[in-house]
Amino acid sequence: MTAPTPVDAGNPLNDDARLESLGYKPQLSRVLGLFANFSVAFTYLSPMVGIYSLFVLGVGTGGPAYVWLTWLPVAGMLLVALVFGELASHYPVAGALYQYGKFSVGSRYGWFVGWFYGIALLITVASVDTGVVSYAVALGHNWFGWTFDPASHMVILVVTVVLLAIQTALNVTGARVMGRVAQFGVYVELIGTVGIAIVLAVHGFHHGLGFLFSTENVQHAAANPLGLDFHGNWLTGAALISVLAPVYIFYGFESAGDISEETADAGRQVPRSMRLSLMWGGVASFVLVAALLLAMPASNPVTATVKGGGVPFVLGQLPSWLQDMLLLLIVFAFFSCGSSVQGAGSRLMFSYARDGALPRSAWVSKVHSRFRTPVNALLAGAVVTALFVLLEFASPSHDIKLGFITYPANTNVLVSLVSFGVSGIYLSFLLTVVGAIVARARGWVPEGRFRLGRWGWPVTVLATLYLVAMLVNVVAPTGLTSPRGYFNLDWITLLVMAAVAVVGGICFLLGHPDRHVREHLDGAQRKL
Repeated sequence: MTAPTPVDAGNPLNDDARLESLGYKPQLSRVLGLFANFSVAFTYLSPMVGIYSLFVLGVGTGGPAYVWLTWLPVAGMLLVALVFGELASHYPVAGALYQYGKFSVGSRYGWFVGWFYGIALLITVASVDTGVVSYAVALGHNWFGWTFDPASHMVILVVTVVLLAIQTALNVTGARVMGRVAQFGVYVELIGTVGIAIVLAVHGFHHGLGFLFSTENVQHAAANPLGLDFHGNWLTGAALISVLAPVYIFYGFESAGDISEETADAGRQVPRSMRLSLMWGGVASFVLVAALLLAMPASNPVTATVKGGGVPFVLGQLPSWLQDMLLLLIVFAFFSCGSSVQGAGSRLMFSYARDGALPRSAWVSKVHSRFRTPVNALLAGAVVTALFVLLEFASPSHDIKLGFITYPANTNVLVSLVSFGVSGIYLSFLLTVVGAIVARARGWVPEGRFRLGRWGWPVTVLATLYLVAMLVNVVAPTGLTSPRGYFNLDWITLLVMAAVAVVGGICFLLGHPDRHVREHLDGAQRKL
């Protein structure tokens, strides 16, 4: 398939003309600049949310030296961002990965890329919004004396649904509001990462810089605070698991492409936002993790920190008023992250429906006459996310045997589903990059404002190799009691991935959505 050629792709004034050349009538408001576009991508990536959620797993499996593993997923995903940037510049269309797959390979391929990506986004919103509950409850206790149990299913449901309702209401009111929330989120992220690192440094570190190169012997079972046994191997054992902590952080930059139709000069600015969000996310993450590590207790630091609860334990040395302020920042970081993910997911759903690829497509693709937002896509996505949150109530009291697969007792279904929030992202990323390889092999010549030139092939191949390696590392089943079991619940991650694929296949066979997608694709090519 020969890719469509842009209409004067070098002219930033022709964003809408480019969109029309791809067969779409401009419907959304193009009100976002570089910083707003970058902010959505950066707050989705959210170093604060990732680190405050995964610090214990990172240091518990890799020791202080795990901080250096930050740069592996940053470098790998930067290769992916270069590939996505070239596609985004050539196809500045809402729905990003779905559209890239559709134009690169074909309607069926694009539909499945969008399916995996869309489900992962909806699950991610549920994961982020439920993740804020413990911090919101702690803040309520400190400020108002509330005594809610953050582990209560009902408390999790109520807090999450309230948060989701506020995010939806704000996102409905326009892309400019979404951008403002994300921009404020960037400042919060800056204070919550670099700012906290400075505060910890002023308060006084308990270790020298050399501590960051030590493992504290966590590769040995006797010294591992989580009781994990890497048989004395750090590089080929502990590091392979510890790297998953930053791996679970560094994605979300692609959301800059999901809002292309609301970004001015999208062909140039979207690729820049993707790269900048990754690079600055890497810097912020490294600085905060390094500061937290250096601020750990001088005696038995790793075990004391892990057993004490991780980040809250380290920050417990700060004045109480500062801890309250930090709790507030964390709550808003989770809020802005969920808001950005929801915004990206609604644009994907809108893009799907506009092509007739969803049931009730005409309703889902409706754009609000005043706010110029895909309001019905936002509402539908919020409902699906809320249904996912209800899975918090499903938690078997005993192990369930599914053939050779064991579903562990007291593990709620939402936790299992959340595993697809990462594996599904990596799968959809891999399919998109493979699609770029197919397009190049068919003779596609990128003509957007961002081009890799002669580096196109090597960068795309290296990006593919990185995604394959990390996807395998994320989903590989090695037993519930193995170190990797802390991340993927043995076969459960693959089982969820298979279930999502099967449901997608059934929907595809029953509805044949690719017919409508193919009609649009053929129409766009005839127009060119």
